[in-house]
Amino acid sequence: MHNTKTLRVMVISIIIMLTIQGTAAASGPFGPPQPVSRPAGGLHTGFGYWLQEDKLKNSNEEYISRQQQIYSELGYGFQKNWDLFARVGLSGLKLFDAFSPATTATTTSKNDFSENWKFFTTLGAKGFYPVHPAFGIGAFVQGSYYFSDFTDNTTGTRNGAPFTIELGLKNLWDISAGIGFQATIPWGVNLYVGPYIYYTETKAAPSANITGLALTAGETTLKNNALFGGFAGIDAPLSRGFRLQIEGKYADRLSGGAAITYSY
Repeated sequence: MHNTKTLRVMVISIIIMLTIQGTAAASGPFGPPQPVSRPAGGLHTGFGYWLQEDKLKNSNEEYISRQQQIYSELGYGFQKNWDLFARVGLSGLKLFDAFSPATTATTTSKNDFSENWKFFTTLGAKGFYPVHPAFGIGAFVQGSYYFSDFTDNTTGTRNGAPFTIELGLKNLWDISAGIGFQATIPWGVNLYVGPYIYYTETKAAPSANITGLALTAGETTLKNNALFGGFAGIDAPLSRGFRLQIEGKYADRLSGGAAITYSY
């Protein structure tokens, strides 16, 4: 009876998290609150794919960003209650309308900023408290840093005069922390849901100042539109220590992905 009530609460919470208007979309998945290592603890590895969309803003404009990430993960769990992990991966980044002209006197060959496959790393830690064999609460913190700048360029004209401009997105990083609620249902499947707080920042640095292009008026800071969001996911056993994780975050934009993990 208790398990049925817990399952109902978790399912309703997941539906709410995925349908309400959220406020932020942190980089990469958080995973289940409970570490995926074996009961006695130990190493776990994994690989995954993450599609992230967010809204970045400066003092004047707001832009939609999209990242496609592939990554591998290595972590160590301490008796299923504590976990430390690191990820290394590659990410592409697209910033919509970064080159979009604001006046008819300026034209560009393309509107969107785009570059692929820059290295990034994520470090994180989580703790879990089992309130009941089928229900527990956890907390986590994680942060990501991109080793290389994203750069792209466009050509165009200003009052008939041609120009070429390069835009760099430098020192992209993010940090997030949150709380997760987890319920275990039959067949060892874990459902989880929770809120989080998040901040990301990058510097937009143009090679020249072109009137009519908003992001070329000197170096400016871009950061996420708001601080809070919600996430939900499923962690399911496959075979022989392998598990499948599917997670989503709903914010100003929807983000999500999947991963396969293995516990040694």
